[in-house]
Formats: sequence, C-alpha cells, structure tokens
Amino acid sequence: MEEVILVDIEDSIVGQMEKLEAHKKGLLHRAFSILLFNEAGELLLQQRALGKYHSGGLWTNTCCSHPYPNESVKDAAHRRIVEEMGIKTNLEFVFKFIYEAKLDHDLTEHEFDHVFLGTFNDAPKINPEEVNDWKWMNMESISQDIQTNPDNYTIWFKDIMKNQKLTNSIDLLLK
Repeated sequence: MEEVILVDIEDSIVGQMEKLEAHKKGLLHRAFSILLFNEAGELLLQQRALGKYHSGGLWTNTCCSHPYPNESVKDAAHRRIVEEMGIKTNLEFVFKFIYEAKLDHDLTEHEFDHVFLGTFNDAPKINPEEVNDWKWMNMESISQDIQTNPDNYTIWFKDIMKNQKLTNSIDLLLK
C-alpha cells in the first residue's frame, strides 16, 4: 500500500494517507514532475500506461509521482525517473505550485507539485506498467498541440506548460 505525504499550502507535512484514498478525498499532497530536455531543446514526453489509476493514455511530462513518507522530493524524483523511464541524470529543482483538478474515475488531483528539470540525449528504457509510449517534441509544437488537442494531455502538464518560471528555467538549462 503506497502512501503519500499530506501537506498544507506552505508545503508543511500534516500527515500521510494511502495514495488512492488521498485522490478520492482530494486532499493536498506532495508530488513532483520531471521534464528532461535533449541538446536540441526538445522535451521527452511520456504517454501514461493505459491501465493507470487515472489519466491513462494521456501525454505528460517525462515523469511524475509522489515521494514516500520520510523520502525527500529530490530523492524520490531520482528514484522514480529510473523506475518509469530507466534514466539516470542530474535533476535541478526549478519551482513549485499547487493545483487541483477533477479527474476520471471520480478522483481529484490536489497536489503541491515540485518541478525538476534535467537533460538527457538517449532513448529511455520505459517500464510498460507505467508508460505506454514516449516521444521528443519541441516546446512550440507541444504548446500548439495542447491548444488543438487539450484532452490528450494531463491537467498538471498543461499547468506546468503555462508557468512562466518554466520558460525562464529552460532557457538557463539549455545555455
């Protein structure tokens, strides 16, 4: 039984709860999102496995998940990028934000999301239980496709893509 870390709006820990229960109740919990870019400035996207407990088959950032209780967010990000995508790389924390959204299966995402960036220039070794497919796309093409086909993308990824801190951080990362 996987548990998530419940937090307040200042990201202070207030408890822990089984992951699915936290999503059923829509309680604010700690999460992270990773975006990896290649030397051409393209973002590595993943399509979530079709059998995921929510948002199956949707395209999203390179990796996203939750830290375990007593695990730092950065350690969790390094652990999970290996588990989902078979990638070891340096990650830099760039910003955090809170979002809340209704999902499929009567679940609610209410997350205090920590966003990390990194670089990678190879093909991932995806875990098919977590990832259905992957592709590299440039940011302009992603933005255009989100406008044309918003239902093909996860809600948190669309929020990340709108965040000005992301644009500034990508520019610094790729210099």
